[in-house]
Amino acid sequence: MADKSQVCSVWVGSETGILKGVSLSKKQAFNFCEMSCLSRDQEVCVLGWGDEHETEVLVGSVNGTVKTFSTEKGIFTETRQCGESTQGRFTGIAVTDSALITCVETGLLRVWKEGSTDTVEINAGTNVCRMRQNPSQRNQVATGGKENGLKVWDLERPETPIFTSKNVRNDWLDMRVPEWVRDMSFIPDSDKIVTCTGHHQVRVYDPASPQRRPVLEAHFGEYPLTALSLPANQDSVVVGNTHGELAILDLRKGLVRGCLKGLAGGVRGLQCHPSLPLVATCGLDRFLRVHSLEDRSLQHKVYLKSRLNCVLLSSKDLELSGSAVTGDVEEVKEEGGEVDEVWDTMEMINDQAKKRATDEEEAVVPGVEKTTKKRKVVK
Repeated sequence: MADKSQVCSVWVGSETGILKGVSLSKKQAFNFCEMSCLSRDQEVCVLGWGDEHETEVLVGSVNGTVKTFSTEKGIFTETRQCGESTQGRFTGIAVTDSALITCVETGLLRVWKEGSTDTVEINAGTNVCRMRQNPSQRNQVATGGKENGLKVWDLERPETPIFTSKNVRNDWLDMRVPEWVRDMSFIPDSDKIVTCTGHHQVRVYDPASPQRRPVLEAHFGEYPLTALSLPANQDSVVVGNTHGELAILDLRKGLVRGCLKGLAGGVRGLQCHPSLPLVATCGLDRFLRVHSLEDRSLQHKVYLKSRLNCVLLSSKDLELSGSAVTGDVEEVKEEGGEVDEVWDTMEMINDQAKKRATDEEEAVVPGVEKTTKKRKVVK
């Protein structure tokens, strides 16, 4: 199993609770789970790296468990109970200084210290949609949700947030603008944070400035934005919405640079490569796609059989074929799918073919004349 996991360049979590590893260079996909005990409460909510060397993948499930998967051994090495299903789904997971950071929908942000039973608990407010860690200052995280504005927390001083955003001014009818933060990301080499909302808005906040309102606001489409990620050039952002629309927005002018085509369902997971101009997306149409941010062409399209929730892109071992996908879906060999063997052995029944054959038999019955009924017209 170790040789399988080492070649995987993309990791995807599905609704069925399966962790899928995909090798784009060898066109193979692998399932890592125990097929005999799968259930809906093992649905994968979030994925994250357990260390900076990317040898461990953290898998957060609906039932509140966090599993550690070793990419070198190809097995799950640890399972921790970090919450209950009644507290809501995981909205974020991260690690810092041998401590695990988790956040759930009810706003309970916890820091699980290794080797200690004491946990740091922070109330981030209700209806939290996402929690993200600052990659340059790993002791800082950002949270936000529905009617729960952007907040930045210092885990070493968890009493109060170090930054709390302020809602934008009322609209032209002098009505309050609703808040709904769906995703956010820290802009590297700066204090700025970019967010996307359920009201198709992209906003940039600057905690270093005196104002708490966004310093830049842009709009894309007419549907709720679900995910965003920052490319390697850092002057743009890639966003996706519930109708499968994917776009690149300029963070300096707030304009749309271009759209990425090919998606057929709502975007749930989106991540840009840290050094290459590539973006990986997954969602309800059960496809993993990799687009080029330079010419916006589709590089890879992989069908993974189940609805996908999140994607985790490796910063290494990402070897592309160099040619864009022009037509059909790539034939990816998927291993570990014992569940599909049951469906493959079942006989296929074609109702339309049976009905057509029955009609033909009735039409040629010997000795029986075909009669037609005429309607009487009443004057």
